[in-house]
Amino acid sequence: MSSSAIRAAGAAAAAACAALLMTALPHAAAAPDFDTYGYLDSTARCSGATMLFGSTDSSRVAICKTTAGGYEYRGVRVRDGAKLVLSASSSGDGSYSAVNDGITYTVSSSALVVSSGTTVVRKESWVDFHGPQTSTSTSTSTSTSTSTSTSTAPSTSTSPTTSSVPTSTTPTSTTPLPPPLPAEVGGSGHR
Repeated sequence: MSSSAIRAAGAAAAAACAALLMTALPHAAAAPDFDTYGYLDSTARCSGATMLFGSTDSSRVAICKTTAGGYEYRGVRVRDGAKLVLSASSSGDGSYSAVNDGITYTVSSSALVVSSGTTVVRKESWVDFHGPQTSTSTSTSTSTSTSTSTSTAPSTSTSPTTSSVPTSTTPTSTTPLPPPLPAEVGGSGHR
């Protein structure tokens, strides 16, 4: 066999292997199943009004409106299904923040930003986002943001509020968390 025939056969084999890998490996950008309340079978899901929800390569997050009029951050780390549910506050520009042990989780239409004080620990871009688009500018905006949710739950005012940070009345539980829900396990079915 000539050297050009061997190279051609090698290139064809490499192309076939690449095609096989592309169909066999899960797609990182594939979002799990969702509806207007968030991701199905996931902690990143609201029981009522959903302000926004999204998925990054390593996290899933939903911001929910509580029955008391506050907000709740519902996050899941994909690799191990670790859950974090916290009271959240609205910045009035369409972004939301939640604080846990000195770590701030800021959710906007552009990214999930995890910071400690003024230091950004990580910034995760969305691979899937559902909610109103917000300005990434740090200037003050007077525009009103409305949700595009098609939820059948009763709606409340769609204008941003400038209320103080809600305080959680739920004590931190020391009970171990249950196993991750099906959509929260990294690398399974949906990812």
